[in-house]
Amino acid sequence: MEIISGERKDLGRALCIITGASKGYGRTLALQLSCLIKPRSVLLLVARSTDQLNKVKEVVRALNDGHRKLDVHCVQADLEKTEGVEKTVQTLKETYSSDMDHLLLINNAASLGDVSRSAMTFTDPAEVNRYLSLNVSCVLSLTARVLQAFPHRDGLQRTVVNISSLCAIKPFPSWVLYCIGKAARDMMFRVLAEEEPDVRVLSYAPGPLDTDMQLQARRFSGDVKLRQSFSSMFSEGQLLSCEESGAKLMKLLLEDEYPSGAHVDFYEL
Repeated sequence: MEIISGERKDLGRALCIITGASKGYGRTLALQLSCLIKPRSVLLLVARSTDQLNKVKEVVRALNDGHRKLDVHCVQADLEKTEGVEKTVQTLKETYSSDMDHLLLINNAASLGDVSRSAMTFTDPAEVNRYLSLNVSCVLSLTARVLQAFPHRDGLQRTVVNISSLCAIKPFPSWVLYCIGKAARDMMFRVLAEEEPDVRVLSYAPGPLDTDMQLQARRFSGDVKLRQSFSSMFSEGQLLSCEESGAKLMKLLLEDEYPSGAHVDFYEL
């Protein structure tokens, strides 16, 4: 595991929540965060797959070898549903301790959606709403409930991270659903930063990661030029590892100097 250096040496005794933590980028962030939080911190891993979450939990424990005494919890939840959000928040309340000094929520869970079609083909509102439910609505609902459950108090830093994308600010042909979702999330968190000045808010675009989602992009993108571009990046070794991208996010969190609500891209750092 890469060692991260920065102004701060750690992120405090923290209550950390990572959605989409069972694989890919979320899994990597869980491992990296586990090395940067103080003993007796809580790491809450949220996803739909119990088996995969438990595997991540075991890797976190092995990585820390018992020295950091982290409290790692897995929450199998469908965050599109109220019950999933409430189950997550209830677990947070049960694991929280009043001497914790950092609440950190990383909204990582997302789906690519159907990238094989143009915007003109999405004539069914129900299809669009299903995508937005997972990628926008539940993100707002979970963030709101977490911040409600843990209101402002002296000595508690509250940080919310949105895993964003270049697609939040640049249109990609045939990626209309994904671009809508990422743009909406960025604006959502910009508004949050304006409304809640005591909450540290960051939208981090991790760059083109070598993940299952990238594989889907290479295989199914309807726009030929885009598909060829992704394939070239893969064949030429230009895709980023989750570890490399995650290290830059950890550095951002440690330095804690970004303007709240900012969109920060991997390539800007």
